[in-house]
Amino acid sequence: MPAHPDTASYTEIQENRFRHVTEHPLSTFSVDVDTASYANVRRFLNEGRLPPIDAVRIEELVNYFKYDYPAPRADTPVSITTEVAPCPWNAKHRLALVGLRATPIKQERTPPRNLTFLLDVSGSMMPENRLPLIKTAMRMLVDTLRGEDRVSIVVYAGSSGIVLHPTRGDRKATINSAIADLRAGGSTNGAAGIELAYNLASENFVKDGINRVILATDGDFNVGVTSRDALMRMIEEKRERGIFLSVLGVGDNNLKDSTMEMLADKGNGNYSYLDSLQEARRVLIAEAGSTLVTVAKDVKLQIEFNPKFVGAYRLVGYENRLLRKEDFNNDRKDAGEMGAGHTVTALYELVPAGEDVPSGAVDPLKYQQTVDPPVRTIANNSSELMNIKVRYKAPDGEASKLLEFPVPDAAPRMTANVGFAGAVAEFGMLLRKSAFKGSASYQHALSLAREHRGDDTDGYRAELIRLIDLASALDVRNTSSRDLQR
Repeated sequence: MPAHPDTASYTEIQENRFRHVTEHPLSTFSVDVDTASYANVRRFLNEGRLPPIDAVRIEELVNYFKYDYPAPRADTPVSITTEVAPCPWNAKHRLALVGLRATPIKQERTPPRNLTFLLDVSGSMMPENRLPLIKTAMRMLVDTLRGEDRVSIVVYAGSSGIVLHPTRGDRKATINSAIADLRAGGSTNGAAGIELAYNLASENFVKDGINRVILATDGDFNVGVTSRDALMRMIEEKRERGIFLSVLGVGDNNLKDSTMEMLADKGNGNYSYLDSLQEARRVLIAEAGSTLVTVAKDVKLQIEFNPKFVGAYRLVGYENRLLRKEDFNNDRKDAGEMGAGHTVTALYELVPAGEDVPSGAVDPLKYQQTVDPPVRTIANNSSELMNIKVRYKAPDGEASKLLEFPVPDAAPRMTANVGFAGAVAEFGMLLRKSAFKGSASYQHALSLAREHRGDDTDGYRAELIRLIDLASALDVRNTSSRDLQR
């Protein structure tokens, strides 16, 4: 148990509800490339505790894993994959998978990197799983740097300062010496540190390269922040100039999860949580392409469902990524980014036309009744189940491009992709105690994950299986404890 009071904070999540296709034919959202929630959930389970409900963002659990999607064509940076299967937790429903994959990049073709590390060295960063973990991870990254790369280090606590001016990546001894000298202590002035880091990144901007500020913190911005709005405006302004912000979260009892997710979102970056050195290696080295090299920005999806086949639908997760339908064609509306080789997976639970929508899952209309059977147009008399549109911009572009992909209706079939993604989603719904979990169980999620584990060279899928088994045991223990207290 933590030695200090638990002041970690998570944004409350109101789960997506079922929506009638006749009333809401379009589902629009921004892609999500964050994986912090999965690593944080893993940390809780390894500590012998079930995570707080709002620490579980199902889309981040699903997207922690790579799926077997084809590479994009040469003329587009993103490919689209769709699969439809029986829904694992409701036999009357279907589960539709929409998968995107970004163009991969070889390590030797990575553009020059201008990386500015902004490190929280306040007193809360002293424990081994905070600043010491970050320092070890940075030394691992240093081993991969090249002469054309540049690294800077800015620290903030009671005051902010530069501890390493821009240094060539092949001057490894100089960089490692600066890392070794880092010490934690003092209060936190995050806003001043961010401003200094951005100024340094701007002064050393690399045209056609990677220009990124990497913030490592437990999220405790509790001293000297001018205002939340001013901070957001600064981050948004810098992203428009080509300097993106990624966030590495560490720690436990002090974790400000909601703040870190928001900063990365506004900064066109991604938010990762480092619960171990292994996770740090995954984020900064093994998957550095998807972490640091953006190939498509402001990526949005809009799915239109055909009422001939779909009566209602529910997007599983992505609650804080939803967009208005009008936002899809608005190039001024910010959305998510995709890194080189990154995959993004979204799952929809579909209620076939004519089936009852789960009780209480759709708010009744006040002034009219839902049309039943739905009115059919010439378009929805087609054989298409749904139509998928994707908008994206080039990393340095201002105008979006459109991809469109109609999906024909076909008999549902459980494939390796949707089978494993479905197992992860089922696990997430159980952890969230979701109102929509239906017949979900840990044993079923475990069986599904084992059946569709597939190629697992990095061992991440085997780890998920272990975590499902562990969560099941913890849930049984909690239930038994509650029963004894009655």
